[in-house]
Formats: sequence, structure tokens, C-alpha cells
Amino acid sequence: MKSKRKVILYIASSVDGFIAKKNGDIDWLSVVERPGEDYGYESFINTVDTVIMGRKTYDKVLSFGIEFPHKNKDCYVISRTKTGNDENVTFFGGDVSNLIQELKNKEGKNIFIDGGSEVVRELKSRNLIDEYVISYIPIMLGNGISLFQETKIDTKLELVDSKTFESGLVQVIYRTV
Repeated sequence: MKSKRKVILYIASSVDGFIAKKNGDIDWLSVVERPGEDYGYESFINTVDTVIMGRKTYDKVLSFGIEFPHKNKDCYVISRTKTGNDENVTFFGGDVSNLIQELKNKEGKNIFIDGGSEVVRELKSRNLIDEYVISYIPIMLGNGISLFQETKIDTKLELVDSKTFESGLVQVIYRTV
């Protein structure tokens, strides 16, 4: 019997709903950095074998000057301009619904949506996200790149879990109903 792979958005947001400043800066995430604290990321990442992200997110990850963090995973970058593969990812410009369906039909672990907001909007508007894991960072940016861009559908959610941390970070996990 095939296991049911879930599509999970795992992301950090400011309390006022932004995932980056307008210029793409995410340095503000450091306000919750604590030695030995990963807020459940390692446990989460061990449950996935596939990562999907937008091209801007991919470019941002590459700008860190570190080894690509998902080298041992199947990675797809949603892009209107790039095609083919590079040493880290497969660029995908087709219908994201088809990609998700194809991935869910294969045996494997869960599928990690690693941003950005355009990919989140596309997936949310097609009701393709099974779970939302959102870590709210105790900062208000006032403006920037919104986690959730406008869509034309309502998404009913069920709270699965919530955790608070000494740093002020609050992590909520919702399942799509």
C-alpha cells in the first residue's frame, strides 16, 4: 500500500505576516537564533525527501555561500524563466498541480514547500497544501513580502499543534480540512 505523502509548507513569518523585507532581506530571522535550538527543523526535514521552492527563494539560498542544504533531496524550483537542471535542482515551469499529483503518486516521504510567497499562493489557491507549519518570529516588519498573497478561495484549517519557545517564537501547525 502506498503511503500518503503530505505537502507541507514549513516557513517563518514576522508576526505581521511577512517572510522577507521588500528587498528580500531575511536577517531579522536571527532574533530567535539560540545555540542548540532549531525549532524542530531537523526532525521535520527527516520526514521529507522532496523540496519545492520558487526561483527567488532558490537564488536567496545560493547567495548564502554555503553548500546547498537539500543536496540529498529531490528539489524542484518553480520558474517561468529557467529550465532543465543544475547541480542542485530541476527547474519546473509547467502546471504545479500536475507536479504535485505526480509526486504524490510516487512512493516517498513528505514534500516540503520552502517558499516563496508566489509558490505558496499558487499552491494555496489550488488547495494543494496539506499542512502549514508557521513559525512566527517576535518582530513586526511593517512591510515586506507577504507570506500569503491574495487568492480567491477560503482555506479551512484545523489546529494540530502549537508550541512556544523562550525566544518568543511561536510555532503553529495547521492541517487543511
